[in-house]
Amino acid sequence: MYAVIKTGGKQYKVTVGEKLKVEQIPADIDSQIELKEVLMIADGDAVKVGAPFIDGASVTATVVAHGRGEKIRIFKMRRRKHYRKSQGHRQNFTEIRIDAIA
Repeated sequence: MYAVIKTGGKQYKVTVGEKLKVEQIPADIDSQIELKEVLMIADGDAVKVGAPFIDGASVTATVVAHGRGEKIRIFKMRRRKHYRKSQGHRQNFTEIRIDAIA
């Protein structure tokens, strides 16, 4: 059984017991969160697709950790103009564990 959920502007295919890193969610570590934006649920051959979300469906998850991703280097340069700009970015994330699909 798996579900497709939407959180942080992205879509994820999740199964029970899976850990994944999503955009930062304001929740405490070891707290239960409920993701209501379920786009699709598949259980064997039975597939239920929402328009855009499935009414009454939810995915329960536990917050495992908060952190920051790897640094991404941004480098801009204009040749022959003596222009160089170097910048870095680290995106915040929340690691969650999927407990139940209802």
